Amino acid sequence: MKHLKLFLVTIICLTACKEPKQIKAQNTKPNIIFILADDFGIVDTQGYAEKITGISKGSMFYETPNLNKLMEEGVSFSQAYANQLCSPTRASLLTGKYAGRLGFTTAMPPRKTYYNQNIPVPNGFYPNDVLEHKDAITIEQALDNGISNAAIPAGTQMDNGHNEISIAEALTDYHSAFIGKWHVGGFGAQGYQPKDQGFEPLAWFDAGGSPYYNWKAAWNDKKKTRFPKMPQTTSEMGNSGQDTGETYLTDDLTIQALNYIEKRSKLKDQPFFLYFSHFAVHAPYQGKEKEVAYFNNKKTKGWNGHKDPIYASMIKSMDRSVGQILNKLKETGIEENTLVVFMSDNGGIDSKITPRGDGTDNRPFLGGKACLTEGGIRVPLIFKWKGKIKGGNWVDVPIDCTDIYPTILEAAGYDFNAMISENKLDGQSILTLLTDNQNVAKSYTKKTHYWHYPFNVIYNSPYEPYALTPHSAIRDGDYKLIFDWYGRIRLYNIEEDPFEKHDLSIQNKELSNVLFAKLMGWIKNNIEPRYWPVINEDYNAQKEVREIPFKDLFSNYLKH
Repeated sequence: MKHLKLFLVTIICLTACKEPKQIKAQNTKPNIIFILADDFGIVDTQGYAEKITGISKGSMFYETPNLNKLMEEGVSFSQAYANQLCSPTRASLLTGKYAGRLGFTTAMPPRKTYYNQNIPVPNGFYPNDVLEHKDAITIEQALDNGISNAAIPAGTQMDNGHNEISIAEALTDYHSAFIGKWHVGGFGAQGYQPKDQGFEPLAWFDAGGSPYYNWKAAWNDKKKTRFPKMPQTTSEMGNSGQDTGETYLTDDLTIQALNYIEKRSKLKDQPFFLYFSHFAVHAPYQGKEKEVAYFNNKKTKGWNGHKDPIYASMIKSMDRSVGQILNKLKETGIEENTLVVFMSDNGGIDSKITPRGDGTDNRPFLGGKACLTEGGIRVPLIFKWKGKIKGGNWVDVPIDCTDIYPTILEAAGYDFNAMISENKLDGQSILTLLTDNQNVAKSYTKKTHYWHYPFNVIYNSPYEPYALTPHSAIRDGDYKLIFDWYGRIRLYNIEEDPFEKHDLSIQNKELSNVLFAKLMGWIKNNIEPRYWPVINEDYNAQKEVREIPFKDLFSNYLKH
């Protein structure tokens, strides 16, 4: 099945390729480097923080000189959306589809699945659907969690006909390589790792986080001790790749990326696609000693709630990596034929709502990672292509992470519209926005964006000092509606109120009803019921700590 789909994709691309509307295709296809940061907040970048707050870069605590330069030489998006957590965003980036359609509703440490427990897969389920995932929440919960898929369908025999054409597989003329965090492979499941999705895996680990020192043993461990029933001879959690001599993970992965770029720059017969997925700045928080000391003594410590010298040092290392990659492109003479994209996978971990008070601070945006408020899903997104894109410009058009896939296809000269139709993508190319920054030509027509998160979460809600309840959201034009499955609806005009200070749900009840119906209609048509939260049959309303009682607003949608 997978080979047939790849053949069709190849035929489509070879027979129906067309030039991008604004950026003209070249005689040689461009190289593409996609850099994904982890848990990196939008105001963690100095250039973004300056744009948003009006405060000069020199007043800030974190330092991102290379990202600032990337912004000066490229185009930055002020309203780019990811998902609330890393695995759903990674699923969307790799497939061009909303994560919920693939069952990716959350990100987890290793959990039991039908596959790794070697038990029959229920009809219609994915083999890497988890059996259960819960946070250690002690207060009364009106809702039980939905579940989540843990691996992108790859056309294996277990997938029962389900197969996704990854961005690497769609780039049929390219050599595609992967470095870093995978976390969409079923916790080491065979058949779902980077090599099974069209990449040459240079160094990778199928987990949510990694130590930054002494990480290699975990990455190279092939034992099945965590899931001894798993029907494969060894675990496929990862491989640390080349021995670079570096002792800090971010530095090591960067050297491997630079070596790959150097090697591919000498091979003129084939363009390359490098997907560099950093673990930085995800926990555990571990920095380089000298840089930690530097930030610990920095006078601007505490600006905007940014005060952790270890976190600041991790940002510094990740930013330095970006600079090294940009310099390598110049050194090898391929800068003008290489598109560079930088993005974060979700909002920063906001210290105001995390149990231990660690992480960053996303002010003036509300909330952080795990939230569907802007602080949890609005992220930095920067494109640079020397000679093709005018530097220092901003795009204020709202876009989302499903749009990256078709954008890369169009930049590479493929007929992305054919892929959207053939593979039912949710994304739309934003390539024309890189030159038509205001979307004057109206070439980007997507107005609606969706999110779905059916979990009670140990992080506190940004609205109250209690654990987050399941949430879903829709942004339609200027307005965003957040549905708390506990029975609460909030409505914001994001264009006028990006920091979500003014809930309009009561005064604009009619619009709230329209957007809620649209959101629930999309969920019903696209999200399988097992990925919905359900009412907790053992719920005791008398023990509820919230002042507002639970109200069921969703069960009727399951009946029709």
